[in-house]
Amino acid sequence: MKTYKLITHTRGCNKSYDADLVLNPQDHPTAKVGDVVEIYAPDDENGTHLLLQITELNEQNKTGRNVISIESCIAVAFKMKPYTHVVMRIVNPADVALDSIEITFKDQYMGRSEMWRLKTYLTNTCVYVNKKIDYNDMQIRCQVYEMWSQGERVASGVITDDTKIVFRSSTSMVYLFLQMSSEMWDFDIHGDLYFEKAVNGFLTELFQKWKKLGCNHEVTIVLFSRTFYAAKNLDEFPAHMRDCLQQDYKGRYYEDFYRVAIQNERNDDWCTVLAQLRKLFTSYQATVLRYHERQNMRIPLATNSTATQGNFLEVLNISLNTFEKHYLDRTFDRTGQLSVVITPGVGVFSVDRELTNITKQRIIDNGVGSDLVCVGEQPLHAVPLLKFHNKDTTLTSADDYSLPHWINLSFYSTNKKIAYSNFIPRIKLPILSFDDDPDVEESERNFLSCNQSEYIHNSLFDYDAYDEQIFQPLPAQSTCSLQRVVRAKKTSVPSFETYAYRNNDWENLTPTKIPSLRRKMSDPDIHHGTSGMLATLSDATNLSESLASEKNARRTIVSIAPIVRPGRALINPFDPSHVTIKLTSNRRRWTHIFPKGPTGVLIQQHHYQAVPAKTVPAINYSRHLQHSNSTNNNTNNNNENNEFNSSAGDQFDQMSTHSMISLTRSFTSQNFAIGDDKSDFFKKRHNSLLNATPAANVPNLTATQAKSYLWGATGEQEWTPAITTGVDWKSLSIPACLPITTDYFPDKRSLHNDYVISAYTLLPDDVNQDYATSRAVYRKPLSTEEVCKEIVSQRLAQGFQLIVVEEKPTTASSSNACSASGPGVGSGATTTNNQSTSAVLPVKPPCESNKEFLLSIGRIFHKISFSGSVITVTGYRPRHPYPPINVDYRYRFHAPQHETYEISGVNFTTEKLENFSWNHMDLYICTRGDVDYPLMESLKYWRFRMYLLPRDSMVNKIVSFGCQRCDIFTEAVVDNTREQIEDFVRLIETVSKLKRQNGRKARDSPTTHSLTKRRHSTSNLSRPLNQGEPFRERVGSNRLPGKRPSIDVRPKLDASRISRILPSQDAATAAAATATAVAPRDDQDDGFPMDIKFSASATLAEMFEAMKHPVNGVGFFTQTQSLPSCTFISYDALIWLRSRVTNGRHPLELLEAMRKERMICHASGDWNQPVVPGFVFYYVVQQDKNAKDYAPPLNEYSAFVNEWLEIELQGCGFLWHDEPAPTKVPNFLRDTPAPQSWTEYCMNKRVCRKSHLEIDVNQKSDRMEWGHVKHHTVMQPGFAFELVVEWVTSSGPIVSDLISGWMRKANQCGFQLVSVPADPMAEPFTEKSDPLRGPIFIPLCVTFLPDGAALFDEFPENSRSDRMLFLQETILARFGFMPCVLEEKFTLNKDMPKEYQYVHCTGNMFALIRCASKNYQVESPSRQEANFTRCVYGHTNNTNVPKKVGFLWAWNHMIPNKKWKALTINNSADGELFQLRMLKDFREFCSNSDQRLAKFWTDSQELKRKCLKFEYNNNNNSDDAKIV
Repeated sequence: MKTYKLITHTRGCNKSYDADLVLNPQDHPTAKVGDVVEIYAPDDENGTHLLLQITELNEQNKTGRNVISIESCIAVAFKMKPYTHVVMRIVNPADVALDSIEITFKDQYMGRSEMWRLKTYLTNTCVYVNKKIDYNDMQIRCQVYEMWSQGERVASGVITDDTKIVFRSSTSMVYLFLQMSSEMWDFDIHGDLYFEKAVNGFLTELFQKWKKLGCNHEVTIVLFSRTFYAAKNLDEFPAHMRDCLQQDYKGRYYEDFYRVAIQNERNDDWCTVLAQLRKLFTSYQATVLRYHERQNMRIPLATNSTATQGNFLEVLNISLNTFEKHYLDRTFDRTGQLSVVITPGVGVFSVDRELTNITKQRIIDNGVGSDLVCVGEQPLHAVPLLKFHNKDTTLTSADDYSLPHWINLSFYSTNKKIAYSNFIPRIKLPILSFDDDPDVEESERNFLSCNQSEYIHNSLFDYDAYDEQIFQPLPAQSTCSLQRVVRAKKTSVPSFETYAYRNNDWENLTPTKIPSLRRKMSDPDIHHGTSGMLATLSDATNLSESLASEKNARRTIVSIAPIVRPGRALINPFDPSHVTIKLTSNRRRWTHIFPKGPTGVLIQQHHYQAVPAKTVPAINYSRHLQHSNSTNNNTNNNNENNEFNSSAGDQFDQMSTHSMISLTRSFTSQNFAIGDDKSDFFKKRHNSLLNATPAANVPNLTATQAKSYLWGATGEQEWTPAITTGVDWKSLSIPACLPITTDYFPDKRSLHNDYVISAYTLLPDDVNQDYATSRAVYRKPLSTEEVCKEIVSQRLAQGFQLIVVEEKPTTASSSNACSASGPGVGSGATTTNNQSTSAVLPVKPPCESNKEFLLSIGRIFHKISFSGSVITVTGYRPRHPYPPINVDYRYRFHAPQHETYEISGVNFTTEKLENFSWNHMDLYICTRGDVDYPLMESLKYWRFRMYLLPRDSMVNKIVSFGCQRCDIFTEAVVDNTREQIEDFVRLIETVSKLKRQNGRKARDSPTTHSLTKRRHSTSNLSRPLNQGEPFRERVGSNRLPGKRPSIDVRPKLDASRISRILPSQDAATAAAATATAVAPRDDQDDGFPMDIKFSASATLAEMFEAMKHPVNGVGFFTQTQSLPSCTFISYDALIWLRSRVTNGRHPLELLEAMRKERMICHASGDWNQPVVPGFVFYYVVQQDKNAKDYAPPLNEYSAFVNEWLEIELQGCGFLWHDEPAPTKVPNFLRDTPAPQSWTEYCMNKRVCRKSHLEIDVNQKSDRMEWGHVKHHTVMQPGFAFELVVEWVTSSGPIVSDLISGWMRKANQCGFQLVSVPADPMAEPFTEKSDPLRGPIFIPLCVTFLPDGAALFDEFPENSRSDRMLFLQETILARFGFMPCVLEEKFTLNKDMPKEYQYVHCTGNMFALIRCASKNYQVESPSRQEANFTRCVYGHTNNTNVPKKVGFLWAWNHMIPNKKWKALTINNSADGELFQLRMLKDFREFCSNSDQRLAKFWTDSQELKRKCLKFEYNNNNNSDDAKIV
């Protein structure tokens, strides 16, 4: 065997050694680029084998003869020493193919569409453990974590089309819920409180693992519990308690409490948080149980619930309400969502059936990981176990259970040892005190004292016979008749609660004896219509159950047909393995994250098999599982099967566990009704199975594949009491994202009977041809293949999964079209000849004409076929969709920095996925986001909302110098409005990707008034005579000047009309600026070369000609598509005219006059658009239309504004026209208060507008990406300016790259671009808010005047509420808050109070003022206001509704954690955060602490007196004094 000398190299240090593997082509004449080689030590064939791929073969980059070089890090990882000899041979990629691979990524957002593209990129590449993957086209960085091949972990392998790729995120949104039920105060077997076991044990270990793995999760920790009240009716409760009370199915009153300890935080070290949790624990129970106690008031006795009775499902739904809105507040530094409930219980919960169905459907549809961690002891029955509420309290009623596969269960146990025993109990004995325990069922209480004959005629109770009868499967021979009966009734049947069961007297039971319907339809996984048992049974847990005995089966079935579900425990939690359920897409939604074990069965690595003598690791336990499976089934099957099991048991060792499980499954399921197409198969097998050999039964797999075990996440592992569940640390540390592939598709019969089929075709080429001719703006359209790929991407992004259909050898060409992945489009489509291609690098293959994709979510399936230029979309939706369910839920929560448990309410609803408008979405993609198909709210498009805020130096004064008071933001600030506007214009130019030809200088450039010689493009205007050098008009244009100028500009203007401005005349300009209340700069340069000043008699034409001057004129933008030549913005023109016109002529009026004279026009070509000051485009109308660089306007206003951001400037007219200085009298004390200028102005105008946005500005993506930007139509200094980026057809990292560029540019321009949530205040009872977030109410003291005088008594009553608003606004301004203008919410209620929202100049917090509609002191508030008051403001110690004058304060949770924590005040005692100092100081100010509010009032009155006196002196007549 030939060996090679091994050397190592470091990538990047030497250009010739940039690959993982470098070799000499002469040594390997048959090697090709893309081949996979295996490298190992010759003396250690069974040791570590390294697989690498040849990525380059050329003579320049080569090693010496018989030498190979591998990257040094790989050599170290695989323990390969340099200068040793190794064997290297080329291997067949199929032999080293991986079954599954886990890839981790951190601190980035990777959408499901990007995951699919990454899978395509990785297909046919070789990977090894810890390999770093850089996908530059999508700017994705990730790392290989773990690989599985042929049932075991491997260190390297090749990713093929069939490899399942699992994406795990180290930066997820994690909700940790601690159930503070009564067991938390109990002791475990080691003498620790269960709380200590949860926090000191589990959480401590979890946080250590996070640290070790470098996780950076965004964590929310919530303590929750349910409090029961001993009361029979509502009258026993005082009025202040009734708002939040709820009643359970037994009529008990309860309240649910949530204590948010940590909200959206990231920490390098979580130890400090553990101390905080311990502190909360000491007071939690007393606080919650005694929360409503008041002096001289009696309330019902409160008790903490047990874990079983707790609010477990409600907690999951609360997290889902946040998770399902992930597209609203998109961040670019995390991916994935995980909800973890830590309970002291054992995994058994008493739940409402309807809420279970909602929870299940929402968790599965949203693809959210749900983990349950029990710190109690693992019971001897299958868990997690949901026990449905049973409202029937009769003695014979029985309980119904469900085993949810959608919850990933872990049991945490400490490693403590007991000296005297190593026995670990699996049960916790309850205390026998029936009388005191309100949770004990009536039937349980009377069980021993009841009349035995009610159960069975014999005096001796034969429990085994009873159990056998109860859990006996339906006889095989009854299948057909059952189906005949049921098929006549195809509609879904609701389930009955219970029915009378006495003496097993089935013959006499008639439908008339059945009680009325009580429950709605049950488990969403149940398939209605095709198979008999599935239609008659309402829960997945009941699929194999029937109480009919074999001998009278046929007669029973006719009478039992209307009966949906017998009222007894149809699942045996102590032996769930005999129950199998029909496979559905829900059951297989997550299965592709599980690796295949040695036997081909999907395994969960934290499930261990208890084996005597020694512990078996997770990977190797499957062989032992075989024996326990066979013995375990012996106990539960009938004698006939027992004999077979024992005789065949010896041969099971020779078989795989997969066939073993399918074999034992066939014994227990031979009598099941699986469906029309399967019944004959099973009837034949019933006779032949007993004499069959194990080998002959291997094909059973195909028959049983349509079924799955009831228990467990995979559905392929059989439950036995010997399975011990550990902690799934991997899921809790690096949670998996929902896999992009699944493998379930209904059979043809099911599709025909149970689904409604709809189809439509798309012809992207034809559509785009029509649009190209009819649209004003041309954009490169997507090709048909790109449209098809994007259509699939959008479905993946909305939670669909690609269905991997197993290939059938007989029809290879057709089945390939639906296989797992392919180099062309990724998983879901492949070429038919990909086996023969040798290039396994991610090279783009030739395009293929036929592809087919199958996708699914829930019971909705889509088939997307692409043939030639036609795309066909076929949709399958259920014929009988589930009715929408809505649960109204009320609770109390206490968020950080809040003082009370506040009331909130939320709705839990199932979403009707079949109503999603896919047709609209597909046409949106086809037309590349045309205005005819706008993004609608129902399309769940992604958005990133930002506020543009000016940077404020006062923050530094508080943070760096430790200023104690925070109301310093209005102190002596130089008016920098001019600089702000200039910077804003520069920033919007960058966002719009515009460049100027000449004219304006950057604000920071050296200023000069001399005519400087510049390189510039004159576009269609003439150049000065001395300008003759070649120039570049724009990127990509090398045109040299050679054409006659298209506009004649006179080289000399009439000297009598123009007076030259010399540098020495700056004083006059500065004086004029002072008059306009603008702080003058040293030379008052407006950024234009200055050479002229118009006399008072200058005509419009002369001004216009000067404006067009290529050097001294207003300055035009370089040529850009959809922008006409010679375009400028009105702000530039106003500033240019301002410094050149005299005699008080208004620049805006001059521009408007030019427009009316048809000298200039709006850049869209619409003559009806007046001149608006701001970043609004206008162009010179008179141009030579034959000029080479002439570009006409679009002549379509709507198309133009869809292309360009146009923003009006408000509140800064003094920059271009002399305006009287505003009075300094505080607004709330003026005789006629000035309204909020922009807010009032926007009453009749659009607040926001949307424009098209090209997202991939750096041309990095291999995908055509676009989006939209929604922006304020007005910019006013002192107001927040809103920008929202919206997209569906873009990649997260590319959008992130664009926005990061904007943020950097904003910083350069003296602004900060801050991300803000869609719903900043998150008020209770609002639809889209986070249920565990809410505003803090800060009351404003209004009784600080001496003698209790009311505020604003001296003013008319009808102005007082407005004055109160202005007072509050002035207080906010002192603390650095700026107004935000919001779009009007449409409401039918005209009496809704007005709301005004504000954001702090740092972007860290929001404030909201809600004005009473009439007077600020409302004696009897309206019902809605009172409701809001109770909910948000909480309860103080008195029961009166508090005064409503005050502020709502909320934190901006979208601020990155590091930036949030960077504002730590220097020299503060405990490293106090600036944000918390602000809140504390604001509270003190508003409560008139140290008479601060009273002093502010006095100072304001004094300022008013001084101003009035000053104005009186100026006017010499007090009667003429005016307050503006």
